[in-house]
Amino acid sequence: MISYLRTFLPWIAFAVLSTNGEARIGALAGFALAVVLLLMDRRKGRAWDALVIEASSAVFFAGLALAAFVIAPAPFGEYGPAVSVGWLAVTAWGSLAIRRPFTLGIARGMTPPEVQASPMFYRVNATITAVWAVAFTLNAVGLAVLFALAPHATVAIIAVKICGFALPALFTVRYPEIVRARYAA
Repeated sequence: MISYLRTFLPWIAFAVLSTNGEARIGALAGFALAVVLLLMDRRKGRAWDALVIEASSAVFFAGLALAAFVIAPAPFGEYGPAVSVGWLAVTAWGSLAIRRPFTLGIARGMTPPEVQASPMFYRVNATITAVWAVAFTLNAVGLAVLFALAPHATVAIIAVKICGFALPALFTVRYPEIVRARYAA
């Protein structure tokens, strides 16, 4: 669970620091954190397939930071949080489309080689990635609708943001345990 929290740290910083359509500080913080995490992980020897979200984050925040300082008012305006989660949805769906679920590389760092070689390992990670992709998609749509219809509904916006990450994170922790228990019986 901690590794997933760390993976999404740039997005958390962006969400906290980007307010009222102002994305510059949040985008710079997200970019800096994404680059630092990538460099630290590469120094530790983590493979690129375990760093899909980190690499995607660095690309997104580099582009957003550049745009935020060049375009006035800030790009995406108040829809920035919805667009950023939409980027994560595209990343997750894209990893599934090329049959390289983004959770696969992360899970390899936490499981023995004999488990990684099984077809079930791939299926479990494809399912987990699909849950993240759906959650990111629903989160982006939910945020966009809230910003369009009730932009001052701060509690609802925060709830959507939290649920969009907390629910798939809980699923990520529980689902492998459920599969193991099912096949152990």
